[in-house]
Amino acid sequence: MGEKVAAGRFDLSDRQHYRDKLRRCLAGLERLLEEKRFDRPRNLMGLEIELNLLGADGMPRMLNAQVLERIASRDFQTELAMFNLEVNIAPHRLGGRVFDRLAEELRTSLAYADRKAGELDAGIVMIGILPTLDRDDLVSSNLSAVDRYTLLNDQIVAARGEDFALDIDGVEHLTCTSKSIAPEAACTSVQLHLQVTPGRFADVWNAAQAVAAAQIAVGANSPFLFGRELWRESRPPLFQQSTDTRPPELQAQGVRPRTWFGERWISSAFDLFEENLRYYPALLPICDDEDPLDVLDAGGIPSLGELVLHNGTVYRWNRPVYGIADGRPHLRVENRVLPAGPTVTDVLANAAFYYGVVRALAEESRPVWTRLPFEAAAANFDAACRYGIDARLEWPRRGRLGGTTEVDAVGLVRDELLPLAEAGLDAWGVEPADRDLYLGVIDERCRRRTNGASWQSATFHRALEKGLSREAALAATTRRYRELTLLGEPVHTWPVGLPEPVPLG
Repeated sequence: MGEKVAAGRFDLSDRQHYRDKLRRCLAGLERLLEEKRFDRPRNLMGLEIELNLLGADGMPRMLNAQVLERIASRDFQTELAMFNLEVNIAPHRLGGRVFDRLAEELRTSLAYADRKAGELDAGIVMIGILPTLDRDDLVSSNLSAVDRYTLLNDQIVAARGEDFALDIDGVEHLTCTSKSIAPEAACTSVQLHLQVTPGRFADVWNAAQAVAAAQIAVGANSPFLFGRELWRESRPPLFQQSTDTRPPELQAQGVRPRTWFGERWISSAFDLFEENLRYYPALLPICDDEDPLDVLDAGGIPSLGELVLHNGTVYRWNRPVYGIADGRPHLRVENRVLPAGPTVTDVLANAAFYYGVVRALAEESRPVWTRLPFEAAAANFDAACRYGIDARLEWPRRGRLGGTTEVDAVGLVRDELLPLAEAGLDAWGVEPADRDLYLGVIDERCRRRTNGASWQSATFHRALEKGLSREAALAATTRRYRELTLLGEPVHTWPVGLPEPVPLG
């Protein structure tokens, strides 16, 4: 959320005042939309990547405060747990050689941070879920020493009123409980931001929802949790369950979880912010002194602080964002679907695919969301998380036949979505060299049916076949993963398995 909040207790009057402020903020947002006060289109994109700290043994290291002190850069921030960091890249205009420029910036920043972590015998790795995490690592005492995390944990725990239940049935079955939201910290993601005009917001958000399953299918990188092999992308079920304020009775009543895919296509960004107020009670009822309607009456731009804070506690996979830059309000779609890693090249290939295909889908004359039921898009997302690059998805038929059919995710991406992504990147003005390099990575993953999750799983099983214990195999897989990320070649080129030991003499 990035908010500077002070830990404290809330009473009934705080919550009532916050609800009233939220309603005024929503009315302020509605006026801003009606009065067309938003920033002109600037084709701006942004990128955030959550990172893990680990030792030479492949095990997590609870050192983020010490590492950040040495990095001493505003580009790096704390994340939920002490083994997490986040790197933020300044907004860039989509076009030209933007992905190559981003690659250079990211490699430079990550190499510097890794050197600083090395001073503490630690290293940095981009991965969806660190395979060596143990249940004892994900406890409240390992949350980062930041007030907002303590407060958020306390409020979610209080709202739930009992332990969190984790139950993920995949290749293997994991069931356990947690007394805090700390398991959420296992989920390390990439967030892709795209600034859009209010008039284009709904089309871009709907397109992002429709393509989320394909993003996961080609980009899955989180097959392990607590020593178990689960879904190919285990972050979404873990995130939902570890932030779930609903006890079983409310789940049975159909109350919506705070982490969710959604339930309908939208016609305006206002729809999403209004849903937030209608469905979700406040977790952090912290108010500022601004009256947004008075600010608007005076010709100013309100910060809508309560609306922004509340939105930060509803974990949509494609989240609306309201912000102010250079004195002008703007809207962004924040795509939160993808896991971190494996390499900078892979991250930017995922980004190029997303920005390209969303642009093309949003501008189609017969948009995909008019031909695909929302329930099918949600089911596709679950299927892609479960099966990764081997998923089968429901998608509209081509031509005049209408209706939908089941397709192989790889075939859908290669035959339909990659050509759309190419056209979309052309429309953004991205140089063909950038376009072809990064979309070529996605094509090769599909051709070889390989992504980060399939590599991790295959290498882990090879290690087991060599006689390693599960714990040793996971640690060896993690160490090998980090070695290959440092070399920088995209994951589809990685050799499966552990390197043979070099004979002495």
